[in-house]
Amino acid sequence: MKKISLLLLAICGAMGPSAVSQTITNEAIGSSGHSVQRSQTPSFFPHNWIRGYTDFAVAPSHNEPDLGRCMFPQPASAGGTTSQCTAYARYLFGGYIEIQPLARTPARHLFLFFEPRFSFGRNIPQVSYAGSMEPIAYERSIGAGLQLPLNLELRLTQHQVDYLGRYGSSLGPADLRTTGPYGLYTTVSVRWTFGGYGHNGAPAAY
Repeated sequence: MKKISLLLLAICGAMGPSAVSQTITNEAIGSSGHSVQRSQTPSFFPHNWIRGYTDFAVAPSHNEPDLGRCMFPQPASAGGTTSQCTAYARYLFGGYIEIQPLARTPARHLFLFFEPRFSFGRNIPQVSYAGSMEPIAYERSIGAGLQLPLNLELRLTQHQVDYLGRYGSSLGPADLRTTGPYGLYTTVSVRWTFGGYGHNGAPAAY
């Protein structure tokens, strides 16, 4: 035993105080790595605290999205190719933005989201097809969410549509005068993500 003790003292002396201290520090980090990592996370604006995407789509002729504003087929009194009700989109531009600025406390599981979409075009199915970029409608969903265990999210969403330009007034006999796709509504929903799809920001660990 005496020889073993002398051997250990010799090894420690060769390593030096700094090496021994580093070994103890590494062991402490290894045993509580998650707590150390969490203590280094900033309270606000963590990595990827704002994330999302943008999207631009073009609908080929005879595939235009129907915004539900105009009759189909249109009555003869609408004027045929001269009809003012042409709310069939050629172009769609939109995206999705998610904001999760907090990184600590239970509030780190809260996030806000915004999903806008703009419609452009001037078409009447089977009557008139054009490449016009005339604005038709601004559609949006906005709300708040809460990350839950098991890749679940609780979401509160409000959806609304505003017509743009001349669509703010009556467009003749073919105008249905609707409030846009699905109109104004509010929903409470539960979302489940799987297969690696989900947040790239603050972890949802509880």
